Amino acid sequence: MDVTAFGELLVDFTCSGISTQGNSLYEANPGGAPCNVLAMLQNLGKETAFIGKIGQDSFGHMLETAVREQGISTAGICYDTKVHTTLAFVQTASDGERDFSFYRNPGADMKLRKEEIKGELLRNTKIFHFGSLSMTHPDVEEATCYAVKEAKKNGALISFDPNLRPPLWENMETAKEKISFGLSQCDILKISEEEIFFMTGEADVDLGVKKILEEYKIPFLCATMGKHGSKAFFEGKTAEGRAFLQENTIETTGAGDTFCGCMLNFILENGIHGRTEKEVSGMLEFANAAASIITTRKGALRVMPKRKEIEEVLKTK
Repeated sequence: MDVTAFGELLVDFTCSGISTQGNSLYEANPGGAPCNVLAMLQNLGKETAFIGKIGQDSFGHMLETAVREQGISTAGICYDTKVHTTLAFVQTASDGERDFSFYRNPGADMKLRKEEIKGELLRNTKIFHFGSLSMTHPDVEEATCYAVKEAKKNGALISFDPNLRPPLWENMETAKEKISFGLSQCDILKISEEEIFFMTGEADVDLGVKKILEEYKIPFLCATMGKHGSKAFFEGKTAEGRAFLQENTIETTGAGDTFCGCMLNFILENGIHGRTEKEVSGMLEFANAAASIITTRKGALRVMPKRKEIEEVLKTK
């Protein structure tokens, strides 16, 4: 297995118009950051698997079908017969930025127990990827810590994306503490400029990253900066990638996950050591171009860009 991801699998309800009665219409899109990342990797020809929990309900069955349709292994998915699948309602501003309302108190994804994890998925993967949302509640936090430990023990590179969602945390100090755990465990970090500010108090990305690297010694860190592109920090070197802005952007759901999938694809093919600034800058631009495409589509998991589409965007600048 190239990448095994662990975490939330949920339904993103995105506004898709107004009914004849003047009510908002919502489209049920399969979502959840870890599977979005895997879907991008599948489009780039990699083998992936997901570990998580969904409800024994119509939404849960829809999600498992959607994941399987992308070619992602569903061997690590289990069902909860008492707790429903997690739902999120996404309101999108005119610039594509989002506001989330979650129905997850509880949601099935936070009920995964370590006893339910299939160990072979942790023993036979090159990269193990996770985020902070699998640490918001005790059961799934214990399962997360166990999975990270087992994957690391078996030689996997650990990839982490904080994916900070303030409404899902009881308080922000707890969020900071759990994200700190992820930073302490990972070999590969994808982090947004907002998350850098949250963790360090630094609005300047370079200064914030400097603080993170001094404390956590992460070998390969990528910082995403929206319309300002992205940067990578590795082995004392820095690379930059320009942004690709789309005129027909409708929302930013999945943009960071798309970027993350492209980043992990590069690492699978090239490793994290001995890379040049030119190589990594090329990876950043490829990932930025892919992320720009997903901003023109509703949802993410089912509509990740193909390599040919990304290469076409790269030709535009």
